[in-house]
Amino acid sequence: MNTREEALTYGLSFPDTYQDAPFHDSNWQLVRVKKSKKAFLWIYEKDGYINLNVKVSPEWRDFWRSTYEAVIPGYHQNKEHWNTIILDGSISDEDIKRMIAESYDLVTDSPSKRIYEAVKQIPKGRVATYSKVAELAGNPKMARAVGNALHRNPDPEHIPCYRVVNANGRLAGEFAFGGAKEQERLLLAEGIEVVDGKVNLEKYGM
Repeated sequence: MNTREEALTYGLSFPDTYQDAPFHDSNWQLVRVKKSKKAFLWIYEKDGYINLNVKVSPEWRDFWRSTYEAVIPGYHQNKEHWNTIILDGSISDEDIKRMIAESYDLVTDSPSKRIYEAVKQIPKGRVATYSKVAELAGNPKMARAVGNALHRNPDPEHIPCYRVVNANGRLAGEFAFGGAKEQERLLLAEGIEVVDGKVNLEKYGM
């Protein structure tokens, strides 16, 4: 991701968002949440690069700044709560999208935020189904949203999405966790038996 159009398209892919240009300056484009009108993504060009301002949680603020030279304290914003991402080609698309997604979650009471908190409740040595996670997140009907949120897990180290399986106990496959057998490896390390790609929910389910 290195263009204004790519960043804007991704920002507008989140639910209930819209584009705004409040400064009567075409260089500045904001993506806001409709209900609250809060901006979670600022897009502008500076010093020859497209820059993105994103809101950031304190525990991730310094991590991103130390990981990438192109992530700096928020330009023209509260540097405690905002980072600037310089799209100079040095940051992976995956991490740029993670930072934008986190910013969106921070300014909304988003389902994703509640889903991640629910996944954190799954104890070590146990698994939960997508529907169980949806129930823990406050809406039993959003099992599909659970899958979507886990696809873009911003913090795999602390949000143990590998403990989530389908209604039959089957593992998720290759879409996440670093490869075809990674989810199985992580579960086995916690003492959870996996037989033919499935977990016994009666034995290991929450």
